[in-house]
Amino acid sequence: MTATAAAPAAILREARIPGDGIYEGTRILRRVPAGWEERPYELFDVAPQASTIGAEISGVDLSRPLTPHLRDELNRALLEWKVLFFRSQHLTSDRQRSFARNWGELETNPLLAAGASEDVVRFDKSGGTTPTFENVWHTDVTFRERPALGAVLQLREVPPFGGDTMWADMAAAYDNLPQEVKDRVDDARAVHDFIPGFARFYAPDRLAPFQDLFPPVEHPVVRTHPETGRRMLFVNTSFTTRITGMDRDESDRLLRLLFQQAHVPEYQVRFRWQPGDIAFWDNRATQHYAVNDYGSRRRVAERVAIAGDRPR
Repeated sequence: MTATAAAPAAILREARIPGDGIYEGTRILRRVPAGWEERPYELFDVAPQASTIGAEISGVDLSRPLTPHLRDELNRALLEWKVLFFRSQHLTSDRQRSFARNWGELETNPLLAAGASEDVVRFDKSGGTTPTFENVWHTDVTFRERPALGAVLQLREVPPFGGDTMWADMAAAYDNLPQEVKDRVDDARAVHDFIPGFARFYAPDRLAPFQDLFPPVEHPVVRTHPETGRRMLFVNTSFTTRITGMDRDESDRLLRLLFQQAHVPEYQVRFRWQPGDIAFWDNRATQHYAVNDYGSRRRVAERVAIAGDRPR
């Protein structure tokens, strides 16, 4: 009996994709931390909008004061879903502010246009106006020593199409980093500065008076959520300028990789607005992106932001 000769091993030509990018494949999608106790909600219904981030809340009238029980349940939903959506609330500015104050004192931002009071930011966009903080992934005001805990945004006027907002889960972004990247960033710190983000929209003479008010600050590249204990990426393309202790080229390369993580669709939720809708997001755990795809049509939004803690 003659032995059959083994087939020669297949040989593939040399081919590789560039390093430091986003790759296809299975992703870890954990909505809550390991060991988190999930319980039914008693006071409202929750409709998930994506796998790890975004839920529509129904059965709550935000024009009424919150009971302690309702506030606690909404806070648990915020921690679990990172951004909450409430349809057709049509709140006055005062009621919007009162709702947000259930989570702390409100911020002011002298770099943005004010609405009915100095702690209400008004975005009134139509053809020819400055496209402030649209078409860019960012976390709000990380150039502050204590960036915002969260924000409550209401759309007053919605274009006939477009004008959606997207949010990205930065805990999922961290979970899916290669271990060698985690090893590089887990204890790293980065510099945040308001100038790069606002210089996209404002002339130097508009920004120069605020340089002393908002000096550069350092935050951890990976922060720990103060309520859930989740580890999350905390750098963004609007305000993070360099990683401390690295030379510029190395820092730029690593930051480009980290910035890209918000672009992964599996970490995102997208919300189509209607007038009077509210979005309430955890600014500690997310980035967001206002999509400017509505041309010269008008879009009017008002936002209040809740003062936060020092990232750790």
